[in-house]
Amino acid sequence: MHHKSAVLARDLFDMADFHRIKRLPPYVFEQVNKIKAAERAKGVDIVDLGMGNPDLPAPRHVIEKLVETAGKPRTDRYSASKGIGGLRRAQAHYYERRFGVKLNPETQVVATLGSKEGFANMAQAITGPGDVVLVPNPSYPIHAFGFLMAGGVIRSVPAEPTPAFFPALERAIIHSVPKPIALVTCYPANPTAFTASLDFYRDLVAFAKKHELILLSDLAYAEVYFDDSNPPPSMLQVPGAIDVAVEFTSMSKTFSMAGWRMGFAVGNERLLAALARVKSYLDYGAYTPIQVAAAAALNGPDDCIREMREIYRKRRDALVESFGKAGWEVPVPQASMFAWVPIPEKFRHLGSLEFSKLLIEKAEVAVAPGIGFGEHGDDFVRIAIVENEQRIRQAARNIGRFLKTADQTLHNVIQMPKAG
Repeated sequence: MHHKSAVLARDLFDMADFHRIKRLPPYVFEQVNKIKAAERAKGVDIVDLGMGNPDLPAPRHVIEKLVETAGKPRTDRYSASKGIGGLRRAQAHYYERRFGVKLNPETQVVATLGSKEGFANMAQAITGPGDVVLVPNPSYPIHAFGFLMAGGVIRSVPAEPTPAFFPALERAIIHSVPKPIALVTCYPANPTAFTASLDFYRDLVAFAKKHELILLSDLAYAEVYFDDSNPPPSMLQVPGAIDVAVEFTSMSKTFSMAGWRMGFAVGNERLLAALARVKSYLDYGAYTPIQVAAAAALNGPDDCIREMREIYRKRRDALVESFGKAGWEVPVPQASMFAWVPIPEKFRHLGSLEFSKLLIEKAEVAVAPGIGFGEHGDDFVRIAIVENEQRIRQAARNIGRFLKTADQTLHNVIQMPKAG
């Protein structure tokens, strides 16, 4: 009897049977993480350029504000789900300073637990069963899976913001039944590092109005850019964009506050009211001292942001130069903390997951396989510049050795294509 009930319990809780879980593909990053952990357990020093996890410290004055606020009367209580007033005002001031966009902090700003949570809960707020959403492929996983978990259907569109984007979008709309409800954008893009111009956003807003589409813009990398004369714009700079758009930002990259889980959704009042309503059932907002410190970050000096940009610029240059010398050409990203790099020709047939595993085992370097961002990413890997320049150059030396010896050493690992 005991054995029978154990089997029953196992069947009952087989994860593959849970409806929401069934809709999710295997999390490919998990497979890479397992191999990385196994190598580290053997004592191997892996240079980890896989996860976009900022390694820089949060600004000193922001941490001091957190410490000063913690333990004050009332700060241990539940906080405000859509963000305390001072934080929403600070975000509105930031948008005015940086983009020249005026927002009403009462109705057009909602604080979220990072932009990822904001995106997922916005999906819950607007998606009905079977609703079609247009998502770039490749793109950051939550852009698609937030909607899949909410019962929606994903249709892929190109990731690159070129004129060819619009005919592809038009085709996707014509061939989708039911008609799509929303389009996701992310520029500067994770994983591809593509950037969009204000002209592109103008065309996009006009297109969205014509086709009655909601626009959801992920602007998490707004401040990680390398061309000082051309900072990435906000979609909301387009006159009338607020009629159809919500934009998500995050403090994770701008202030190296990834673990603090602090982000924002701003824009269309009706959409933000729906998001705030969903959130009010699901969370009580971030810990009050975190919100107070986040407001101090947004209102404070921006020299820490300029320093962050300079560090990433130097790392980007080190990556491009040292990997190029090692025999692996890296396209130069203009923004974001990522390079989106074609897999070397002779390994492309392996696909990005197997190639990423090989890099960990043979070159002691971890990268993110492109397939994790959608099937159109499978010829690429994403390299995150989240280790210092010395470590990046170390990764390049390891990879250089691996590429040189690959022909001799790989015959027992994979079937190399025969010379024609």
